[in-house]
Amino acid sequence: MNKRVLVETVAANAGLDVTSAESAVDAVVGAISAALAEGDKVIIPGFGTFEVRHRSARTGRNPQTGEAMDIAAGKAPAFKPATALKHAVTSV
Repeated sequence: MNKRVLVETVAANAGLDVTSAESAVDAVVGAISAALAEGDKVIIPGFGTFEVRHRSARTGRNPQTGEAMDIAAGKAPAFKPATALKHAVTSV
């Protein structure tokens, strides 16, 4: 499913026109992104939790040369699905 299909599905299920549904989808994605950028968790019961996970500095290898290189510590967005979502996916 891509964004266009998601917007059309939201529009049909919520009784909205496509423009309003697209605004709603953009607002949700923007709110989640902004919360993660501030370091907050976003918990949606029955769906899952979006959070920022910290990655430690580590040593890796350059795949072209095989030379060891240092990889800096960083942050990455992560999603942990709720039990209800896991059951919905596995029961299909």
